[in-house]
Amino acid sequence: MTTSGDIPASSEGFVPSVLTGPWLEGLNEAQTDAVTSLNGPLLVLSGAGTGKTRVLTSRLAQLVASRAAAPWNILAVTFTNKAAREMKERVFQLVGPMAEQVMLGTFHALAARMLRRHAELVGLKSDFTILDTDDQNRLLKQLMEAEQIDLKRWPPRVLAAQISSWKDRGLRPEKLSVADAGDICNGRGLELYSQYQARLVRLNAVDFGDLLLHMLYIFQTHPDVLTSYQTRLTHIMVDEYQDTNVAQYLWLRLLASANKNLCCVGDDDQSIYGWRGAEVGNILRFETDYPGAKTVRLEENYRSTGHILAAASSLIAKNENRLGKTLYTSTGDGNKLLVSGYWDGQDEARNVASKIEGHLKEGFDLNQIAVLVRAGFQTREFEERFLAIGLPYRVVGTRFYERAEIRDAMAYLRLINQPADDLAFERIINTPKRGLGPATLQVIHQLARGRDMPLLAAAGALADSDELKPQARRTLSAFCAQMARWYQQKDSLPPAEFAQMVLDESGYTEMWQKDKSPDSPGRLENLKELISAIEDFDTLGGFLEHISLVMDNETTPQEGEVTLMTLHAAKGLEFDMVFLPGWEDGIFPSQRTLDESGGAGLEEERRLAYVGLTRARRQVCISFAANRRVHGLWQSSIPSRFVGELPARHIDEDMAQGLSFGQVEPVLVGTLAERAGQPGYGPGWKRLASRQNNLSSAPERDRDGWLPQSGKHDFKLGERVFHQKFGMGSVEAMEADKLEIQFDKAGLKKVVASFVTRGDEID
Repeated sequence: MTTSGDIPASSEGFVPSVLTGPWLEGLNEAQTDAVTSLNGPLLVLSGAGTGKTRVLTSRLAQLVASRAAAPWNILAVTFTNKAAREMKERVFQLVGPMAEQVMLGTFHALAARMLRRHAELVGLKSDFTILDTDDQNRLLKQLMEAEQIDLKRWPPRVLAAQISSWKDRGLRPEKLSVADAGDICNGRGLELYSQYQARLVRLNAVDFGDLLLHMLYIFQTHPDVLTSYQTRLTHIMVDEYQDTNVAQYLWLRLLASANKNLCCVGDDDQSIYGWRGAEVGNILRFETDYPGAKTVRLEENYRSTGHILAAASSLIAKNENRLGKTLYTSTGDGNKLLVSGYWDGQDEARNVASKIEGHLKEGFDLNQIAVLVRAGFQTREFEERFLAIGLPYRVVGTRFYERAEIRDAMAYLRLINQPADDLAFERIINTPKRGLGPATLQVIHQLARGRDMPLLAAAGALADSDELKPQARRTLSAFCAQMARWYQQKDSLPPAEFAQMVLDESGYTEMWQKDKSPDSPGRLENLKELISAIEDFDTLGGFLEHISLVMDNETTPQEGEVTLMTLHAAKGLEFDMVFLPGWEDGIFPSQRTLDESGGAGLEEERRLAYVGLTRARRQVCISFAANRRVHGLWQSSIPSRFVGELPARHIDEDMAQGLSFGQVEPVLVGTLAERAGQPGYGPGWKRLASRQNNLSSAPERDRDGWLPQSGKHDFKLGERVFHQKFGMGSVEAMEADKLEIQFDKAGLKKVVASFVTRGDEID
């Protein structure tokens, strides 16, 4: 007797189709080879834009049509439910209703289906509950509170992320040593992991990581169960194999160990999710894991032009840990990659927007234009520029000003600027935690409604009454006093300095500094970027009004919109024109990735660059800036080493609207010369560094593209001068054509003399 979750063991009723069909029509030689190689281990290395989805569906149809396997003997694994639905729909169109009997789904969905049949083997019932992230965090919080763990230092989500990482590596508590567990939760992470797993069993519940972890345990300890699945699932296909983690790898290997009919489709050059557990080594050692395996390389690209593919292939060839392939196309060379240099990030955003407007006149569709950035904070300058000129856009993922930490910070500033802002009060009254429970907040609301007064005023009134417990009164009194003090200070300090003070004194910055979750560094960087944004405004009110316009940008539906997103989010997508800004060392490749992962991190960053290049069908525009304000601090930048790795014959360095390589400041190109001989910097760096001799006579551009006079100057010490970016200041020191100026608001800066004018010349 079987349950609804069982897989038929019989092929009764299976009527084979013809050996060939429409799914084989139009395939190139490599695709046909992959589709018709039905037995034995097969690795299909599918380069970007080479028709991977068609190969997957055609091979599945061929398996059924040739009777190499009955539909119920096939296991097809995808990474998303959307991909699973699309594959089943396509196969249904090719072979009819038999497609419904293929066991097809995501890793988690398939493992859940199996686990419900064998739940009792791990102490569960078949109707177990799958906890979501919130439920998981609440359960861990209960356990941690019982063990008196400091939740401020070790938030439950930090432990949850660590447990998820252990499960992704196939590590049950008994397989994890105290040393491997590390010092999380003051060295008690392993103990809490064990308690958590035991509590889940008592609740008849699992989290997502348990679905595969429990099935691995069952396969390893109950050979009869594993054998039953090996007998039934004779042919296995896996999509995006380069993104599998250790647990997924082990699960697949156990299922395929008997028949060896495992087909893995993926691209080692597009493995970009190491930060969330993906192991590129899984695909790199496929031929070692399965001796005699066949490898088919899909290299004919149907998406991009010749110059784009050649540049991308040359770039990724610098990686040592790869299986190797070279993309090509029969559609022609197309346009060369345009590489542009700019004075700063705002100059870059202005020129990208200008280029987009220009290309619209050439017939480009806004929906087919994308700006792909390495880090989320980079979207801000583009969002604001697009808004300023009325260029429709959409942000895939979370828009900068919609991120939780930005909304929190903005709520503080809104409440200070407008004490009657009840929505802002509700958002931040207990963020960070101040020990104000629901009962206290209910009393505040009651008083506010009864007296028709703002919540902040009601809180102040309650702080001077006996309506609340002493601790709540003290907390409210301190909060209201702090708000009153900030309100008095908001116009006496520069807005950015004031905002930083509020975040620090409120404890909000410290809250994220103490947070050990993987996303806390990114949140802190976003807060710094917010401070950087505020520096462009003279008043706090002016900034808040500006943001209200930014946040209202998507209220009117647009027929066409530029797509603004991160490189990670762009994987799997394609556009006619792709802009790749911020190609500077430290931003891309990410300095944090290099610091944390060294050479492996650099190779993953290069794979990410490869993904960015291969999103484009017709045109790629790469850019870098000589100066960039990153998280509130101005820094001189040098072009990314990836720029130097692009072959000169495939790029156009005509910098009509920006800075050419030869116009970058001498100190920067001096750094180029130093780096040109270091490991990891290709011949392109030598090409850039060789231009250093031309720098002394090269004109320098300010942020608006002006070409000021260069050379000697006649400024005097102590003279008042004006700089368009930094404002008014006094000359403190002079060196050649550089001035050291104490700016009234920006502090001490060293600038080029030709970029300043005398104070008395300002209208």
